[in-house]
Amino acid sequence: MQITSQHMQDVLYKLFLKYRFLEEKAHLLAKTYTESTLAGVNSHGINRVPLFLEYVENGSVKVDAEAEKVESFGSIERWDGNYGPGIINATKCTQRAVELAKTHGMGLVALRNTNHWMRGGTYGKLAADAGCISILFTNTQPNMPPWGGKDSRIGNNPFIVSIPRKGGHVVLDMAISQFAFGKINDYKLRGKKLPFPGGWDANDELSNDPEKITLKERGLPIGYWKGSALSIILDMLATLLSAGNSTYKVGQKDFETGISQVFLCIYQEVFKDKELQEKLLNEIINYTHDVEPMQDGDKIYYPGERSALTREENLKNGMPVSDSVWEKIMALYES
Repeated sequence: MQITSQHMQDVLYKLFLKYRFLEEKAHLLAKTYTESTLAGVNSHGINRVPLFLEYVENGSVKVDAEAEKVESFGSIERWDGNYGPGIINATKCTQRAVELAKTHGMGLVALRNTNHWMRGGTYGKLAADAGCISILFTNTQPNMPPWGGKDSRIGNNPFIVSIPRKGGHVVLDMAISQFAFGKINDYKLRGKKLPFPGGWDANDELSNDPEKITLKERGLPIGYWKGSALSIILDMLATLLSAGNSTYKVGQKDFETGISQVFLCIYQEVFKDKELQEKLLNEIINYTHDVEPMQDGDKIYYPGERSALTREENLKNGMPVSDSVWEKIMALYES
């Protein structure tokens, strides 16, 4: 089905009010979930709402909790999320990292005891809108085996880099698994196979079948052993900088909660050469665009370009949403 962004946001806003979120928080949650869906990332947008509310109901997400600063080291700060909503905490910590960057040139906020931030690119765009380059990452529950292992011990630890640009921000938003598990579940929901292998089945064979991959939740690291190493390093950094939970500790919980995140921002204005920076960015983008595609009719995109185009299209035509997901939303809304 097709749903307008305004209708989705209105329904979600009232739904979050029903779950006892304050008006300001309900509005931010509804807007963020809708924006992710507008960008075509249903897996971390509308599809995640029922699971998020399940976490609210089981107490993993504390409705009234907010992130607070616990330690300060000049341009570096540690915050505790107090198990509050991941979107609320990540927004607050991104904004704080931006403030630190505008004061010191660079600012870093390390956050512990928080929940899933949903679409990481949301915070990359938020930083870019404020004129900051950003490097952001989070750890997760164990959902990938370290290279050569049989069982999951490392997380798919999403990694985001954003760069402000007049012609459209550059926003890299990627999991360290070949496919984010939200994306795997999206394919599963639509009854489709993955376009490439995304994990291992019960027989330790690589598979593109979402059903088989989610059975034991063993994702495939990007770059094989290189992605495995990158996942471990990001987990180490997030854990050490925040003094929070590692993937190992998160995996000991009944639900994925209490994760650790890092928000690093660099204020572009300190370099005093914005026109040169824009020129250099466009030089790289133009050179990348100007290549013959392997398949006729294909187009080459820079990170974040495709989702920006999808957003424009969905604003005009409405957002495609799974019937079953929207039925779940409406059942929660009307109950």
